[in-house]
Amino acid sequence: MSTPFTDVAAEHALFNTKSRQKIQQTEFMMSAPTFRLCPPDMGLEVAFAGRSNAGKSSAINALTNQRQLARSSKTPGRTQMINFFSIGDADRRLVDLPGYGYAAVPLEMKKEWQVELEEYLVARSSLAGLVLMTDIRHPLKFFDEQMLRWANDGELPVHILLTKADKLKYGASKNALLNTRKRLKELGLNCSIQLFSALRKEGLDELAGIMGNWYEYQLDADKIIESSFALLEGAELEEAIEKDSIEKGAIEKESAQKDSTQ
Repeated sequence: MSTPFTDVAAEHALFNTKSRQKIQQTEFMMSAPTFRLCPPDMGLEVAFAGRSNAGKSSAINALTNQRQLARSSKTPGRTQMINFFSIGDADRRLVDLPGYGYAAVPLEMKKEWQVELEEYLVARSSLAGLVLMTDIRHPLKFFDEQMLRWANDGELPVHILLTKADKLKYGASKNALLNTRKRLKELGLNCSIQLFSALRKEGLDELAGIMGNWYEYQLDADKIIESSFALLEGAELEEAIEKDSIEKGAIEKESAQKDSTQ
């Protein structure tokens, strides 16, 4: 017999799976050297950002199940284009932002990229969410936090991937997750966060579910998972599940009472 909790868990799993299937339809669309040359600002976009060595290309390729969709340069930090990918149609796009933080890049070029990134995050009205990738062994470097501040200024939802989780043992990974959450709290930022490994293909469904909400995917004509519910964690998630359980219990009780009086 199913319970409200298992019903919610099953709905989450189904939505995540369906979202991932849709995202696997991703195709390359175009590259833009500057914000002003991006596609028309309409539809819904989810942007991927991170330092040049954070595993961004690997994450995109694993998520879309395409080995060569996002290509990483042999010289990190040299290829600075905003790459757009369509997902099923041109109204839903995945955006691969230029990697940042590579030491060998000239200072003036870094400044130019930073201006472009800030303009995109703050001014792009079709941008529905940001996936920020950070190496679990060195999470949230200075410019990662700057990206989070820009997103916060634009009231943009952010989901953080602690990438390369396979590089640490389970206990160390959990500690890194907890410490990063503490840092986000210190910064006054409300972001969802997860462990992720492109190598082991761990965390793909969870990521796809987050993106599915941003893309406003629907399942069987009903949006079965609201973003605010999908992003809850810890005590807040438990409280939401308990509330959902009480509400469903009340409905079942009312239905049983009606049946008994008939």
